[in-house]
Amino acid sequence: MTLKKTRLWVLLAACAAAPAFAQNIAVVNGTPIPKARADALVDQLVHQGQQDSPQLQMAVREELVNREILMQEAIREGIPNKPDVKAQIAVAQQTVVLRALIENFVKTNQPTDAEVKARYDQLIKDAGGSEYHLHHILVDNEQQAKDLIAKIKAGASFEDLAKQFSKDPGSAKNGGDLDWSDPKAYVPEFAAAATHLQKGQITDTPVHTQFGWHIIRVDDIRPVTPPPLEQVRPQIVQQIQQEKLQAFEENLRKQAKIQ
Repeated sequence: MTLKKTRLWVLLAACAAAPAFAQNIAVVNGTPIPKARADALVDQLVHQGQQDSPQLQMAVREELVNREILMQEAIREGIPNKPDVKAQIAVAQQTVVLRALIENFVKTNQPTDAEVKARYDQLIKDAGGSEYHLHHILVDNEQQAKDLIAKIKAGASFEDLAKQFSKDPGSAKNGGDLDWSDPKAYVPEFAAAATHLQKGQITDTPVHTQFGWHIIRVDDIRPVTPPPLEQVRPQIVQQIQQEKLQAFEENLRKQAKIQ
């Protein structure tokens, strides 16, 4: 009877202790390593691209055990009490807390579908207009550009002249081909000249920019075709999140008393 009671007592004690033990992944020299610490490190590694697995869990356990052993030695030597170490610890702690604050703000201030759609519509409106398929030849002086324009009008190949004389390394080898683009992507003088031409026309006079003298030909013009909303939604969401976060920080700064 006594033996049975003793076994029952041991069993109950073991069951009572199990939940507390389960909260730790190891105990080093009497100091427990919380499971929450291991979970946090595993989560960090998974976010960096590693696959959660029993092997990763074991590697994390060994890493934290090693850290605890070294930490205990550092404490024994008084390392945490050094002023420079205290300062670094304070900065690291602040970084972790602020990262959590920002993540929480972003999580609780997600853009609504209406906000995303409104921003998309505005971007489409701002990007409206046409895009141009252009060729150009870039030379160093105006007279050479005039001579080349005369040759082109007399029947010379624009592409051959571009390959021979153009100073633009990106397009010369392709006969001066700039492919399709929004004219606003170019310097203002170049864009203004290009948008005043019709399909198939070239500039009658050289166009001067900071890069030199240009001869521009318009091969084709087409309306800008915007990407569908779902294709650019992640970028729009990120942009709105950044704007909200910046406004949040600026508002807090305005309310702060800074001396």
